[in-house]
Amino acid sequence: MNFRKIPDDFLMGAATSAYQIEGAVDKDGRTPSIWDVFQTLNGDNGDEACDHYNRYQEDVAIMRDLGLQAYRFSLAWPRVNPTADQSLNKPGLDFYDRLVDELLSADIEPWVTMFHWDLPLWMQEKGGWQNREIVERFRVYADQCLARLGDRVKHWFTLNEPWCSAILGHQTGEHAPGLQLPLKDILKVVHNHLLAHGTAVEAVREFSSELKVGPVLNPWIPMPLTHSEEDILAADTAWTEHVGWWFEPLYKGEYPAQISQWWESDLPPVEEGDMELISRPCDFLGLNLYFPGFVRFKAEESPHQYEDCGKLLDLPRTEMGWQVYPPFLSYALERIHRFYSPGPIYITENGCALPDRCDELGQVHDRWRQEYLRTHIEQVISLRDVGVDTRGYFAWSLLDNFEWQYGYEKRFGLVRVDYETQERTLKGSAKWYRACLADRKLYAF
Repeated sequence: MNFRKIPDDFLMGAATSAYQIEGAVDKDGRTPSIWDVFQTLNGDNGDEACDHYNRYQEDVAIMRDLGLQAYRFSLAWPRVNPTADQSLNKPGLDFYDRLVDELLSADIEPWVTMFHWDLPLWMQEKGGWQNREIVERFRVYADQCLARLGDRVKHWFTLNEPWCSAILGHQTGEHAPGLQLPLKDILKVVHNHLLAHGTAVEAVREFSSELKVGPVLNPWIPMPLTHSEEDILAADTAWTEHVGWWFEPLYKGEYPAQISQWWESDLPPVEEGDMELISRPCDFLGLNLYFPGFVRFKAEESPHQYEDCGKLLDLPRTEMGWQVYPPFLSYALERIHRFYSPGPIYITENGCALPDRCDELGQVHDRWRQEYLRTHIEQVISLRDVGVDTRGYFAWSLLDNFEWQYGYEKRFGLVRVDYETQERTLKGSAKWYRACLADRKLYAF
């Protein structure tokens, strides 16, 4: 066996989200989210999911067995605020109280995400992310969560992957609420996401100076197909559109000038104080990164003059169809560190979907996932050698779960879930992860 040492101060954990695992969608006062009424490709829903709401103690025991140092999970806004008057639903927060206490008793640090896409249906009926009122609504929700959990939860994420919520939910219609809006409305949705992030940061700051807070972003990372000057410039243009669009408001207090030129007539109204709120300093940056992008110059693609050309490369692919190329993490994180100075960086999601079939003994031999995790974690740790402040890694996901528009067809978990019986089975990758965490060594077999 070969191995790379995992630094003692490098946090190792796993991640999930509320709607993907909790189930119990009508229990203890919870009302529907936009995902409860969204039609997935195969008709699946999150009514039961992994039944984590009732089995959280079993799942925390699994985390303890794996040796996780931290667990990233999200709060379900419809559990906390089931109705539009935003009166606090005590039984909803009671569940997260119990979960946090269970984690701490297992010596696992809770890292909480305030919003992971499950917008309350009552908010969507008021216009959802198109309605600027959502910013004040989100602040009320954030304050309530902090008041209950802020004495024990020290690390908070504001929004998870606002790109997905904004673009897949409101432009392509692939995610809830399933809308296909014009660009002018899309940019308004993006702006309101960023404002909600800012008001959540403000809520954390006002609650306690001891808490840490930051966003979770998932930029598509465009790399030049070749070393030609044209392709490099094309990749820089794509970077502005796909990375700068989100990072420059957060870390520079302005939208990229190039985007302002492209979309001048469609830009959202920016009120006084907006950019100051959006760019409030954070303590860390969470990044969900799974796969690279490759672009090349194409003059006909005006005004951007680039095209996505990843299909030209014969790279391995996961069950999601995502290409596997671990070095893209070094490319992405080094540039983000250099361009935006976000401070400590955590990989808050990274993993792969595989078929994960059980053998005759009920075991799952997912050696390919093990290698995927190893090679990507190695990239993240190696960046510390060149001055990039990478602090930790959360594998996606702890459990097989409801994979949004794909329902239960795609399995990302370290732990296999039999959705008929809810039986949990450690996959080979989970046992490998456990060994790595126990010995602080990134084993390569």
